[in-house]
Amino acid sequence: MGRLSMVAQKQICEIIDRYKDEETPLMLILSDIQKEYGYIPLEVQELVSDKTGIPVAEIYGVVTFYSYFSLEPKGKYVIGVCLGTACYVKGSQMVIDKFSELLKINPGQTTEDGLFTLDALRCIGACGIAPAVTINGKVYSKVSVNEVAGIIESYRQEAAK
Repeated sequence: MGRLSMVAQKQICEIIDRYKDEETPLMLILSDIQKEYGYIPLEVQELVSDKTGIPVAEIYGVVTFYSYFSLEPKGKYVIGVCLGTACYVKGSQMVIDKFSELLKINPGQTTEDGLFTLDALRCIGACGIAPAVTINGKVYSKVSVNEVAGIIESYRQEAAK
């Protein structure tokens, strides 16, 4: 718990207390922490364990199983490329490879400047507009490899404002 500030510890304890009457509070607690901080590192998992009595191994299992949760801070812009069957058939692997090449990161990683995180997603339910890409909830339809550089550039410009 050495790296957690007193303010963060207090805030996390307040989140935990919100759900003290819930029968199965873990997902609610973790979801609120993820929303607040953008990730759930081990020291936060240990604090949740201490306060709830839920073993760290169980908490870690949940955090690593669900792609919504992250052990590392995410970038300002989280790029999700759908690799579900429909998107894959329409070329989403080439799209994610292009993002990876231009950003110089692999899926699951964040650029050094903290601007972009690249995630490979399972089916996002946008099969009719395959291949689909999401960036912070905005959906891009029928994305081609040729559009990737322009998409990245538009977010770099937005970040520079």
